Amino acid sequence: MLNVCFQMQQNVLNPIFVEMNKIKHLLLLVCIAGCFTACKKDEHDAEKQFTADTTAIRNFIVANKIPAIKDQSGIFYQIIAPGSGSVTYSTTTSVTSDYEGRLLNGQVFDSSKGTPITFTLGGVITGWQLGIPKIQKGGTIRLLIPSYYGYENRTVGSIPANSVLDFTVTLTDVK
Repeated sequence: MLNVCFQMQQNVLNPIFVEMNKIKHLLLLVCIAGCFTACKKDEHDAEKQFTADTTAIRNFIVANKIPAIKDQSGIFYQIIAPGSGSVTYSTTTSVTSDYEGRLLNGQVFDSSKGTPITFTLGGVITGWQLGIPKIQKGGTIRLLIPSYYGYENRTVGSIPANSVLDFTVTLTDVK
C-alpha cells in the first residue's frame, strides 16, 4: 500500500519537476543572453574622438583668429589676463570664478551670469583642473576643451555627447 501511494505521488509530482526543470533552463538561458548583451563592446573610440575634437578645435581657433596654445594634455587655452599671486593648485583648492560655457557653435550651456561661483578644483571637469592653474586670482582664461576632458560620450543637460567645450573663466578668488 505504501508503495502504491509513493508511486501515485511520484506520478503526480514528476510533471511538476519536469516543468520546473524547463523553467530553470529557460532562466539560465536568459541570464547567459543578458551577460552577452551586457558585455557588448562599447562603440565609443576615445582616441578617434580625441583626434576629431582636436581637429575641430584647430579649425575653430583658425576661423576665429584665437591665439590659443595647445598644452601637453591636449586642451587649448588663451590667457587673456594672467592675474597675480602664487597659489599652488591642488584638487582641494577653493576657486571662485565668473564663467561662461559654450559649444563651438556659440550656444551657451552654462554661465555664472556675473555672479561668481565657488567650487573646489577637484569637483569640476578635468579640462578645468588642467586649465585653471594656468592663471592666478584676477586672471581670465579661455579654455577649449576636448570632450575627453569634459563629459566624454555622455549627454549632460543641453550638452550633447562628444562636445568640445569653450569656456571663458575669470578667477575672482583662489584659496
